[in-house]
Amino acid sequence: MKILITGGAGFIGSNLALEIQNRFSNFKITVLDDFSIGVRENLEGFKGEVVKGSIEDTKLINSLKNKGFEIIFHQAALTDTTVEDEDLMLRINLEGFKNILSLGKASNSKVIYASSAGVYGNGPVPMKESQQLSPLNTYALSKVKADQLAMDFARAQNLEIIGLRYFNVYGQNEVHKRKSASMIWQLFSKMREGLSPKIFKYGEQLRDFIYIKDCVEANIKAMEVTESVIINVGTGKAVTFNRIIEILNGVLNTNLSPIYFDNPYDFYQNLTLADTNLSEKILGFKAKYTIEEGARDYVGSK
Repeated sequence: MKILITGGAGFIGSNLALEIQNRFSNFKITVLDDFSIGVRENLEGFKGEVVKGSIEDTKLINSLKNKGFEIIFHQAALTDTTVEDEDLMLRINLEGFKNILSLGKASNSKVIYASSAGVYGNGPVPMKESQQLSPLNTYALSKVKADQLAMDFARAQNLEIIGLRYFNVYGQNEVHKRKSASMIWQLFSKMREGLSPKIFKYGEQLRDFIYIKDCVEANIKAMEVTESVIINVGTGKAVTFNRIIEILNGVLNTNLSPIYFDNPYDFYQNLTLADTNLSEKILGFKAKYTIEEGARDYVGSK
């Protein structure tokens, strides 16, 4: 089977490429990345083809139409939620996605793409795929539009397109994301230096954190889905930032107290929590790692 992974040198893309390579010996994997965010170090041990280029490059994408890809995992995106340039965000996350859908149509590929829990904003919880969306920033807006585009395209072109609405993913190969890396990494990187972690007042914000290994498993299970659908990828459980600090103190054998400061953002999600009924029913997926297990597996050996 021939597979294309866009954003393949990034956080989720690189983990996905390496896991598929390790699990399926008969799969031929091509990674596409412009390395504007992703890094080659994330692909250490990868044996497939690496194509340097952007999803915005229509000529490049057209050149891939004769490659015979059967599945496209679309992970490439601008994910910085603080970017306010709507034109830039939509050009990458929407117009670039259109190129990938065009490639999917030309090669009759199944397209599995990354959406985001950001589309729910501060809507009711647990967050269901069918509820009204209320994006709070340009990134979330771009994902709302991408979801709409994907399902319209699937109906019009009779193509299998599966959108995975990631909740708060953390794990290996995210360091290059810097300020966009998970809160778990942000806190750990300070605490391992003996510095008190800084969080918004008063640390009771709740997040549905999902470990990268679970996220990759959801993508792999999506290969077997035979309908076009958008599905949450979360744990169905939320923990506070204060609890994350407690867990990291346990991993590091420290006793660091948080420093609280005012939240400067008016587009902040105070709570994310996935309704996992659809993911269990359609994907046959349920997260295996608790936040305690995932955090220890992730940072315990660093």
